[in-house]
Amino acid sequence: MNQVKIFIDLIRLKKPIGFMLLFWPCAWGLTLAYDFSENLNKYFFYLVLFFLGSVLMRSAGCIVNDILDKEFDKKVFRTKDRPIASNQVSIKLGIIYVIILCFLALLVLLNFNSFTIILALSSMPFAFTYPLMKRFTYWPQFFLGITFNYGLILGWISIENNISIIPIIFYLGAIFWTLGFDTIYGFQDLKDDEIIGLKSTSIKFKSKPHLFLKLCYTIFLISLFIVGWLMQFNKFYYVGLVVISFHLYFIQIHRIIIEDHKNCLKIFKSNNLLGLIVLISLILGKF
Repeated sequence: MNQVKIFIDLIRLKKPIGFMLLFWPCAWGLTLAYDFSENLNKYFFYLVLFFLGSVLMRSAGCIVNDILDKEFDKKVFRTKDRPIASNQVSIKLGIIYVIILCFLALLVLLNFNSFTIILALSSMPFAFTYPLMKRFTYWPQFFLGITFNYGLILGWISIENNISIIPIIFYLGAIFWTLGFDTIYGFQDLKDDEIIGLKSTSIKFKSKPHLFLKLCYTIFLISLFIVGWLMQFNKFYYVGLVVISFHLYFIQIHRIIIEDHKNCLKIFKSNNLLGLIVLISLILGKF
């Protein structure tokens, strides 16, 4: 039972915010493309598949991250007790876990069309090299955004079996959403990361966080507006955009205190609710 508990800690299963932030873009892309006048069985089936894929790939990603960051994690208060950093799980066992999780994710992926499968597999290098970026650039959160929101494109292609400008615009905007919320998350490790020499947007913009977050979230909102216009969504979608704007600017940016770790974590986690609000807005906009 102790090994089970360690495994759960290793893949952060008790912290669902990670796989939910990976899942929401998948759900957005799927919803954007789906014709709700048709039978909904396929929609809900794909929604479940994307959820399972998000859990599996996020779990594998956590282990890869912990393997690559083992020496750094030992020096950071928030991460020093992680199973690999604390030697509760060996790197060899961690790699075995990654292989198993990726195999299970592949079984999920094989339920989609060939275009979706090919594009999903092409994203793997980005997913597993992201942890290295913080060693070389102040923009690792940007690379995380590229990876985390790839599901938006996959969700669209799983239905349409082709690509168009609409999901691309949405995807580019969502990258800035991730850039914003992960910068907030990074404020928790600000002092430790500076001491051990890691880079992040949290460090780069620590003196003007509100301005940077406003820029990121405004780009995200502009992309949502353009998508609604191109899709010819109804007024309910734009009501949703008002709620989304309020959440981004007043629930997050206005309330953030970068020196308060609990505050940063709470605001970061609130993006799970935001993901749901965006999804509901997309659904309502199509009716």
